[in-house]
Amino acid sequence: AGLAGEWAWGRGWRVGGRGAGSYSEKAVELWGEGKIDAIATAPINKGSLVLGGYDFPGHTEFLAQLTGTREFAMSFFADKLRVVLVSTHVPLRKAIELVKTETMISLITFASEQFKKLLGRSVKIAVAGVNPHASEHGMFGVEEADEIEPAIARCRDELGIDVSGPYSPDTVFLRGYRGEFDAVIACYHDQATIAVKSLSFGSAVNVTLGLPLIRTSVDHGTAFDIAGKGIADASSMQSAIKLAADLAMQRPMKCTADDAQ
Repeated sequence: AGLAGEWAWGRGWRVGGRGAGSYSEKAVELWGEGKIDAIATAPINKGSLVLGGYDFPGHTEFLAQLTGTREFAMSFFADKLRVVLVSTHVPLRKAIELVKTETMISLITFASEQFKKLLGRSVKIAVAGVNPHASEHGMFGVEEADEIEPAIARCRDELGIDVSGPYSPDTVFLRGYRGEFDAVIACYHDQATIAVKSLSFGSAVNVTLGLPLIRTSVDHGTAFDIAGKGIADASSMQSAIKLAADLAMQRPMKCTADDAQ
């Protein structure tokens, strides 16, 4: 009766947050026992998670701690388009400050390694510019020449990674969607998500790179504003489940809890 009085459509509550946290713990436990290879997570509400006793901004950081993962990145799969983010939930001013040569080198290298593990082959990577038209030879900014181009050159020439760019942000994602590149590096959160959701809203899938298990999720939030209205669309959840299964099947070598240590 106490719980019934606390519950209501369209808002977070502690029991829901506690459940979401415990389900994630159970999933990692099952993976550690070798019983599963992948998980597909539904959207989670941070407020509910905190009320339930789990102080994390979301599934990604929570799963990283549970698996002892220090290096991870957010990515999105939308048909042939795969996008990896330099930064996630930070102000735009801060995101631009994070576009540094060493950061770009680390992410390009990391993305190349992770996609090779997931897809079982080497990949062709494109890097989006941060400024309009990738700065048009310095007319609209210096980040491309000062930070991004040196990173691409070092990754290509010294590390042998098939990477190119920086390309104009207004076209590179469409080129990736059409299959010209295997993955695109986006310089900030909305640069990636606007492209992904415009091209494949409802069917795009969030994939966390770097975890020792495969983790996919939906491309949307909890949508409390439509709770109880009977209009929810399960397409993204279905896509996340299917992609998790597909990636698990084609992964060349399955990782266990011991490998993550």
